[in-house]
Amino acid sequence: MGNKPRYRQIADVFREKINAGELKPGDALPTESSLQEAFSVSRVTVRQALKLLADEQIIESIQGSGSYVKEERVNYDIYQLTGFYEKLADRNVDTHSDVKIFEVVKADTRLAATLAIGEDDKVWHVKRVRFIKQKPVNLEETWMPLAMFPDLTWEVMEKSKYHYVEQIKKLVIDRSEQELVPVMPSEEAIAALALDPAKRSWKKSPAVS
Repeated sequence: MGNKPRYRQIADVFREKINAGELKPGDALPTESSLQEAFSVSRVTVRQALKLLADEQIIESIQGSGSYVKEERVNYDIYQLTGFYEKLADRNVDTHSDVKIFEVVKADTRLAATLAIGEDDKVWHVKRVRFIKQKPVNLEETWMPLAMFPDLTWEVMEKSKYHYVEQIKKLVIDRSEQELVPVMPSEEAIAALALDPAKRSWKKSPAVS
């Protein structure tokens, strides 16, 4: 390794382990004290190595917890009206949806007010898990008026409802109201998304028209 600084040598060791698959996304790195002992260096040198890896987006350090191999993430702007499927397809990212519920129900008072329909009018109720690169990232629940979308199908909801609404039905989505709140995950969400039951997750409640 020649005259390469010691902290860079340590970073190289972990970079090689990660590239070789010995350390996988989400795996914890040894503690700083363990690294000091293993490489016979100071805490400052260890922290320089970890900072270098973090700056390269290879690991992430969580205060009070440790350093972990960074999981590959795809950022998706939840505030854009562009659909989940279209947004990520433009970036050649593999996505799909697993439809869990596809049924027709009667609208209750709150749902009727949200959708501007009559109470007891029939609506599609769809629940699906959205996947990015085979990883579940979102549990989505949708209600759509049956009278407006009588030909909605299971297959449509496996892909993009935005494409169906705008390209097939030729309707324009011109408004989106969204509420984003931190909540403790439900048992259903924990099972579907492999969430930590002790950590809050984000719940988004949109109404689009």
